Amino acid sequence: MKKKQIKRILKIAFIIASISSLYFVPWILVRAWIMPLPDTVQEQLNEGINYGFDGMIVYVDEAGKPPEFYASGLHDRKKKIPAYPQALFKIASITKLYIAVATTKLVNEGSLSLDKTLAEYFPELAERIEYSDKITLRMMVQHRSGIPNFVDHPDYWINPPKNRLETLEYALDLPADFEPGEDYGYSNTNYMLIEDLIDKTLGYPHQQYIKERILTPLGLKHTFGSISEVNIDDVMSGYYVGLETDFKYEVTGLMLATAEDVGIFLRALNDGSVFNKGEREIYSSIYVYEHTGLIPGYQSIAKYYKDMDMVVIQFNNTTNFNGYDWNLAEIIYGRIVKILKKKSS
Repeated sequence: MKKKQIKRILKIAFIIASISSLYFVPWILVRAWIMPLPDTVQEQLNEGINYGFDGMIVYVDEAGKPPEFYASGLHDRKKKIPAYPQALFKIASITKLYIAVATTKLVNEGSLSLDKTLAEYFPELAERIEYSDKITLRMMVQHRSGIPNFVDHPDYWINPPKNRLETLEYALDLPADFEPGEDYGYSNTNYMLIEDLIDKTLGYPHQQYIKERILTPLGLKHTFGSISEVNIDDVMSGYYVGLETDFKYEVTGLMLATAEDVGIFLRALNDGSVFNKGEREIYSSIYVYEHTGLIPGYQSIAKYYKDMDMVVIQFNNTTNFNGYDWNLAEIIYGRIVKILKKKSS
């Protein structure tokens, strides 16, 4: 075969392969990313609804200016109630920020030690969690313990646990993901155990401690530790693509709050006003100052931008773990931040 023929065949094969690869491009993400940037946050939220989100809420707190509230879409699909900024929302893993602050306060008070081991705190679990005698509270807070994440267990979504004990069982008697302190591995099991440790140390629920030591001092009257404390109609409905289920009725054990309350807490976390003397130094050595959250029906992003002295909170009430919903939420959030930066400059 002549060289020209070989080159022609290879060229055609390359073109075919290139065209075929376009089938796998997530065009919905490309479109969301390259669309002209709207002039306002509200326009961007309205655009976001067109990508399949039932409802969205955004709260903006720029220092020296009144807070801004935005909403689009639906608060409740069945009742056709429009989304509104003051709705309660399941903040999922943003809860970890509050747990980390509570841990910091108890360490500062001398009630907990960051260097004490899991085996010392939970001797009944010593034989069921690998390296329990080497895993410290510090490592658990930092996700450097190597304890398996219970949501990664293959049976977790097939046979969902009915209570905390069943949830923990999905992380016990398994090989460690890595040796303690040798790597980073985000694990919800860490924080479930920390919550149990706080309960055990105090002799009463950690939610009460968080309310007394964090929420009340900050004047946060719309943050709750349990769905049993709230009027269910005030909670934004949560949906999973392809299902009719409203996940607002599911008991998760995680916190609920308005976007404004999360924003006030996040500013207090970043400016240090949530801490007493000596606590900020402890917290800075163990955890982060922003967070995201994701559970069926609820996605949340909470970040502080030092360059603008601005807090931006975004809630979305539609999820799909097998789709692009999370990526879309991040793209929309990033575009909102761009709009705010442009407006601020």
